[in-house]
Amino acid sequence: MKLVSYFRGEAFQRGVHPPSCKLTAERRIRRLPFPDRVTVPLSQHIGKVPRAIVRVGQEVVRGQPIARSDEWLSVPHHAPLSGVVEFIGLRPGMRGPWVESIVIRAHAGATQEDLWGRPRDLSQATGQDILQAIWDTGMVGLGGAAFPTHAKLSVPKQAKVHTLVVNGCECEPYLTCDHRVMIEHAADLITGIRYAMRATGAVRSIIGVEDNKPDAVLVLRQAIADAHAAGVTEEIHVEAVPTKYPQGSEKMLIMALFGAEMPAGGLPIALGMVVSNVGTLAALGKLLPLGQGLTERVVTVTGPGVAKPGDYRVILGTPLKFVLDYAGAPAVDAMDARQVILGGPMMGQAIASLDVPITKGVSGVLVFRREDMLARESRQTYPCIKCGECVESCPMGLNPSTLGMLAAKREYDLMGEQYYLGDCFECGCCTYVCPSNIPLVQQFRVAKQILREKAA
Repeated sequence: MKLVSYFRGEAFQRGVHPPSCKLTAERRIRRLPFPDRVTVPLSQHIGKVPRAIVRVGQEVVRGQPIARSDEWLSVPHHAPLSGVVEFIGLRPGMRGPWVESIVIRAHAGATQEDLWGRPRDLSQATGQDILQAIWDTGMVGLGGAAFPTHAKLSVPKQAKVHTLVVNGCECEPYLTCDHRVMIEHAADLITGIRYAMRATGAVRSIIGVEDNKPDAVLVLRQAIADAHAAGVTEEIHVEAVPTKYPQGSEKMLIMALFGAEMPAGGLPIALGMVVSNVGTLAALGKLLPLGQGLTERVVTVTGPGVAKPGDYRVILGTPLKFVLDYAGAPAVDAMDARQVILGGPMMGQAIASLDVPITKGVSGVLVFRREDMLARESRQTYPCIKCGECVESCPMGLNPSTLGMLAAKREYDLMGEQYYLGDCFECGCCTYVCPSNIPLVQQFRVAKQILREKAA
């Protein structure tokens, strides 16, 4: 099997350098207290929504399956805490529409140990066995995409994978949860990488970390050396890549590591590669040997409006208001007094209500005060001046200016057919650099949604 030659390539073309604002990079991960109630949305990932397998009034223990997936592109859900199922029905979702959810009231005084699952030895497991075990955990991409991990690591029969690329860039400003996981859970990450290599058939793995995280690079290299000293034979490397946004995109990371360009509309599998996030693989490294499901994740809670910023280990379903109260975000009655973003500032989503829970795909919670937003909101939107800044910054080589003008005229079909709207992964570089303050990426999101609805 021919490998793509491994070398440190040049940084990808274009992109931007926003302020990093990594306020929590030096702070250890802390456990967030358990709330009295959790709300588990059944729709937390790309793919078919699983069905509830519990009933109102039923007692559940932490880690117990509460929703089952019936299709390959779907995952089960597990009880984040021990308690009683209080409600099954519609609850507010982070994207606006209400979604089917399971509400669990915690048992007072419960230790909240993970009581479900059985330790297992996967040393002799086949790749298919590991994929099934990953599916059973309910794991999705913890970097934010929330794509079912077992499906992503499943290689089509006609394809061959030689390299597992592990994304440790975390290029979004403010976010540091992946950074802290690499430092504090390096051994789990190496274990998860080994499982993923066996599942995909990859013969080597390369962890790409932006060069503004030298401490993570050193820790990971030591963890690899320790693993090899203990008898691990898999070929695993760590590579520092240039710091630039959006380096965390799989296309940009592959370019930086190998100098290889993915074909338009293609996937890494076309180059014999699979890309996965460090947080996802570290979680698998911990959960698979224990036979447990995903019930918690690390979330960066930060921003000018947070008194106690940090990376917190949060159980899934924790109300957002509970998280903000604990982190010291000032309590306000009106949401227009601050802005809360789930994810990073470049690709995250602002929410209009705090009545939503932490889900598997939430990597960060950012809080900006009213005074932080005034400068941006006071900028008026002007017509495009054809300066070309958006074209120079687009990492995909698109023409955001033309796409924006077509979006204003609602020429959505033309955007997709002739101007490659589908190649846009909504990184936000064009909006960030636009001197006319045109919300380009927001227009593209609307256009994509309309095209998806038309196709459906």
